[in-house]
Amino acid sequence: MAAKKDDGRKTVAENRRARFEYLITETWEAGIELKGTEVKSLRKGQSNIAESYAADENGGLVLINAYIPEYQNAGHFFQHEPRRPRRLLMHAAEIKKLRQAVAREGMTIVPLELYFNEKGRAKLKLALAEGKKLHDKREASAKRDWDRQKARLMREKG
Repeated sequence: MAAKKDDGRKTVAENRRARFEYLITETWEAGIELKGTEVKSLRKGQSNIAESYAADENGGLVLINAYIPEYQNAGHFFQHEPRRPRRLLMHAAEIKKLRQAVAREGMTIVPLELYFNEKGRAKLKLALAEGKKLHDKREASAKRDWDRQKARLMREKG
């Protein structure tokens, strides 16, 4: 089962690699159009959004390459495609702003977290992100190592 947070959110999947690969500028919350077996599979805490992204298709945003496995307790007739494109539900003004940022500035839209809110609805935390350069990644890695070493030293010294 997925971990429960203080604010009533139940996290199902998290894209921790995105914060390392991209420089996050802005975040949004979007709903997802899901089938019944997808919701049941998500409630079991099984999904992966690590290699997924959002793209503009037919005037709306679509989540591509997100993995939600088939729900085993349902029959073959009711199953869904595990990596099918899923429509994201956002206001038209927000979609327009994201579309313009991607087209003009060469940014990308990456999912950060898939969760159920306090009302039980599946939501996706999206981020407008810019790819980091190799030296930025090295710098982030060195800072993380130094923070670990510093914490270890402080723990030893008391």
